Amino acid sequence: MPEGPEIRRAADRVAAAIEGRTAESVFFAFDELKAFESILTGGRIEQVTTRGKAMLTRFSCGLSVYSHNQLYGRWYVMRDGRRPKTGRQLRFAVDTGDRQALLYSASDIEVLDPQQERDHPFLSRLGPDLLSQTPTVKNLSDRLLDEQYRRRQLGALLLDQGFVAGLGNYLRSEILFESGIHPRRRAIDCSEEERRRLAERIITLTKRAYRTRGITLPPRLVSELKQQGIPRSGHRFWVYGRANRACRSCGRPIVTESVGGRNCFWCPSCQPPGSSR
Repeated sequence: MPEGPEIRRAADRVAAAIEGRTAESVFFAFDELKAFESILTGGRIEQVTTRGKAMLTRFSCGLSVYSHNQLYGRWYVMRDGRRPKTGRQLRFAVDTGDRQALLYSASDIEVLDPQQERDHPFLSRLGPDLLSQTPTVKNLSDRLLDEQYRRRQLGALLLDQGFVAGLGNYLRSEILFESGIHPRRRAIDCSEEERRRLAERIITLTKRAYRTRGITLPPRLVSELKQQGIPRSGHRFWVYGRANRACRSCGRPIVTESVGGRNCFWCPSCQPPGSSR
C-alpha cells in the first residue's frame, strides 16, 4: 500500500494539473456518486491535499472528494483527453479541458461536505500528518507517552494511523532502525533520549522519503552505492525487504518477523531488545 510520502507526491502531481482550474467534467464509476457529477462540474478545484494516506480534492461548492488508494489505487495525470494504457478500471476523473486527473482501481471514494469531513470515521481519528502539518520533535516525543500509546509495542504503534498519519510498513522498519530501537520495545520502556531520537527520525525519514520518491538511506550513502553501480532497488532501504542480507551498519544478517500483523525488518545487533545501541 502506498504510504504518506507516495500519496503526497501523487497529490502534488494532481494539484499541478488541476488545482485552480475549472472542472469541465467530473466522472464517478460508482452509482451512489453519480448525482455529484453535475454538482461538481463547472466548479473550481480549490485544493488537492492529503491527510495521511487519503487524498482530498476540494471544490469551490464546498464539497470535497475523499479518496483512499488502498492497495491498488493509482492516479494518472494526462493531457488532451488521452487515457493511460492500463487494464485498471477508471473510478474517478476530473477533466479541466486540456488536463485530466484520473484515479484508477481505488474503491474507497466519497463526496463529503465540511461536517461529514470532520466526522469521517477515518479522517477524524488520524494523528498528525508530517507532510501537511508541522508537529515538532517534542510534540511526538510527548505523544509517545500518551496513555493510549505508551504501553504498545513500537513496531505496531508506528502502523497506527491514529498515532501518526501516513506511516506504513517500510517507514516503520526504517525509522526504528535509524533510532536503534527494537520493534517490540514500548515507549514507556525507552529513555527520554530514545523517545526524542525516535520522534526525530519519524519526522526526518518521512520527509526524506517524500523528497526522494521512497528512498530512506542518507544521500551520502545513496551516492556511494550508485557509484558502485547498485540499482535503485538496492539503494533504497537500511533494512526493509532485506531479510538475511548483511546490515549496512554492522554486517549482521537482517531478520524479519510479524509485528502488528505485518512483516517488520530489523538488525539484531543495531537494535537489541531492551537497550539502545
